[in-house]
Amino acid sequence: MDAARTGTRRQRARRPDLSAAVRSARARGETLDQVLDRNLAELLQELRVAITGVQVLFAFLLGLAFTQRFTELDDVQLGVYTVTLLATALATVVLIAPVPFHRLVFRRRRKAALIAVADRLLLVGLALLVLAISSGVLLVLDVVLGRGAGVVGGVSVLLIAVLTWYGLPLWARGVEPDPDDDADPPAD
Repeated sequence: MDAARTGTRRQRARRPDLSAAVRSARARGETLDQVLDRNLAELLQELRVAITGVQVLFAFLLGLAFTQRFTELDDVQLGVYTVTLLATALATVVLIAPVPFHRLVFRRRRKAALIAVADRLLLVGLALLVLAISSGVLLVLDVVLGRGAGVVGGVSVLLIAVLTWYGLPLWARGVEPDPDDDADPPAD
């Protein structure tokens, strides 16, 4: 009997919280499946935008190591290049991760779990992309204009990205919604 309870608890623990989706469905006159379909479509569009940027940066970084000027980089620049390359590679892996997740749970009625996992992976992937972009700017400006300009440029990009990608959305979550807005109601 305890084994059965434990198994049930594990299953419940793995289920995503659908309360926000249920509230959204009620507010918009949609079924839960329609809300999940819409959420998945929005998430996929966001992933398409993010992965395009990562692919361009990753291709550039992979090719950079084979250029003649690459051998002129000092130890700091090589370190920044390594951080940029690894952050870009990790962002690529994390942003593509919802694809194999979807393939492995396909037709098992796990759309809510897919959305929950993809949502978290997208946030992690974007954080890695912010690191990659800002360290890439640091590297290029360091090589072209000098270390000081590189640091100022890289830190500026990092701060602006964190502010616009995370700060503004977190601030907007706390603002009272406009009743005329057709977006989802707040989750809590």
